Amino acid sequence: MRKIKVLEMIDKPFLGGGQVHLLSLARSLDQDRFEVFVSAKGGGPLEDEVKRVGLRFLPIPLSKKMSRKNVGDIRLVLQQNEIDILHTHGGVAGFFGRQAATKAGTPVIVHTLHGIHYLHYRNPLLKFLYILQERHFSRRTDAVIFVSDADIEMGKKHRLAPEGKRRLIKNGVDIRSLIHSEELGQKKEDLRVKFELSPPVIGTVARLHRQKGVLYLLRAAKEIHGRHPEATIVVVGGGPLEESLRRQAAKLELGRNFLMLGERTDAREILSLFDIFVLPSLWEGLPLVLIEAAALGKPMIATDIDGVREVIRNGENGILVPPRDPAKLAESVIRLIEDPSLASKLGVNAEKEIPLLFPLSRMVEKTQQLYLELTKKTRADP
Repeated sequence: MRKIKVLEMIDKPFLGGGQVHLLSLARSLDQDRFEVFVSAKGGGPLEDEVKRVGLRFLPIPLSKKMSRKNVGDIRLVLQQNEIDILHTHGGVAGFFGRQAATKAGTPVIVHTLHGIHYLHYRNPLLKFLYILQERHFSRRTDAVIFVSDADIEMGKKHRLAPEGKRRLIKNGVDIRSLIHSEELGQKKEDLRVKFELSPPVIGTVARLHRQKGVLYLLRAAKEIHGRHPEATIVVVGGGPLEESLRRQAAKLELGRNFLMLGERTDAREILSLFDIFVLPSLWEGLPLVLIEAAALGKPMIATDIDGVREVIRNGENGILVPPRDPAKLAESVIRLIEDPSLASKLGVNAEKEIPLLFPLSRMVEKTQQLYLELTKKTRADP
């Protein structure tokens, strides 16, 4: 029997949370059962990583603009490669990919919601239209995957997909890829020297989008430096707010001990240099970066929101602070700087507990089971 051909599709080629999730899944699927392809806009680090691990990359220049060409290009790729399962990740890929798969007659369509972003839109009409859109597309989707308990509950509340199509598969991380090695140790030292990082190092790795609340870390930085001018605060990531945040940092006169490093392929190595990890998000699905920080034994401070609460227990394996509250954020960072025993306790507990709750192996196994179940059902239908 020939292998089941699976196309994992996302829009952007950078290495954000959705892309890391997709790549981890694609490279871990059973190669005896599945032939795996990855699709996104070409020319970015995602394409490089896909090729490096020996998978086929099919570039499709997706854009948010309403375009029949997007649908036509995807349809052609699906038909030419005889794809059995299209698995879309995120809103843009889900919008165009599911239309194309329907037109192409692709047997199985799966969609993952990596956080339900439109439920947090400030425009109520736009929010309502996106809810209607997902209800519409879910009718032509065989399964809609939610990555957290909170998200699947929101999916039920807003009827984003019929009950029989809703599936909960939580994010997972490959702990082995985060294990310290001599090579990693040398990279860390090189980066520490390159960026002149003076301890304590407080940092975040995040897409520079309103969702991630990095603005509130900038505002907290002034107070943190007021108590601890020697501390280095680091932001790793790019995105639509990058230039605006750089201007804000200059306006706040945060100085040389506040670093915005942009989008980087060595984000994990930089994360490993942090003494305290911060995630000031306004909303989340289930943030992979928290699991990665925990696996590296980092004391963590994050906002008290859905998704994050499924990872962090306040005061036990991390600290939760209210969203949009730079004063509380600064207070918690200063507390950990000045209480190293508490910081150590939180880091040890996080490393011991959190990665075990979110293994990559479970995420992959549940997804494979779903693929096989849906493929069997499709082949059994007349």
